Amino acid sequence: MIVEREPKSIAAESYRTLRTNIQYSSFDEDYKVIVITSSEPGEGKSITAGNLALSLAQGDKKVILIDCDLRKPSIHKKFKLSNTLGLSDVIVEKESVTNVGYKYNKNLTVLTSGKIPPNPAEMLGSKAMTALLDALKKVFDYVIIDTPPVQAVTDAQILSAKADGTILVVRAEKTKKDSVHNSVGLLKKVNANIIGTVLNGLEASNNNYYYYYGAQ
Repeated sequence: MIVEREPKSIAAESYRTLRTNIQYSSFDEDYKVIVITSSEPGEGKSITAGNLALSLAQGDKKVILIDCDLRKPSIHKKFKLSNTLGLSDVIVEKESVTNVGYKYNKNLTVLTSGKIPPNPAEMLGSKAMTALLDALKKVFDYVIIDTPPVQAVTDAQILSAKADGTILVVRAEKTKKDSVHNSVGLLKKVNANIIGTVLNGLEASNNNYYYYYGAQ
C-alpha cells in the first residue's frame, strides 16, 4: 500500500490524482459504489483498489473496501488482516458489517472476503448483495469493490451491473489490446458504467515533475 508507505512517491501522487479525477467525474452524478477490475490476473486490480480506498480515506471521506473476489481473495493479505470472517458471512450468516469489518483507520473500513463459498457468482448476484450495497451507500461516501478479472468469470460483470461506476485496470507491457477490447465489450453487455481505466506498472522517471514536487 504505497499511499501509506511512500506518500511522497510518484505512484502515491498518481493515486491521489485518480481520487481527484473520480471526485470531479462524479460532480453531477453520484459515483458511490465503484468496481475495480481487470482483464486478466496479475494486472494490479487489488493493489489499485486498496490504494484508491486509502487515498479517498485520506481525503476525509468515509470509505469501505470490499474484497468481492470470492475465488482468490487477496485484500486481507495486502492489509495484513485475518480472513476468518468477511463478506460471505455477512451475506449468508447475516453477520453485521460493524462486527465483521476491520476499522483500518478513522475513515477506512475493510471487509475481507470471508469463507470461500461454493457459488460465488450466485452470492454476488443475490438480492442480499444488492441490499447490502444499498445499505452501505447510506453509511459510506465510497464503496470500493475488488473483483475477479472480467474475462475469467462473470463476477465482475454481475457487480458492475450493480455499481455506479467501473474502473478497468490495464498493465503496461502486459495487457493485450484485444483483451482490453473484449473486457470492455463484456462490461457493456451488462450496461456497466465504465468511468475510466488505470494504466498500472508504467515505469516512472525520477525526472517526473511530481518527484521533485513531492520531495519538498
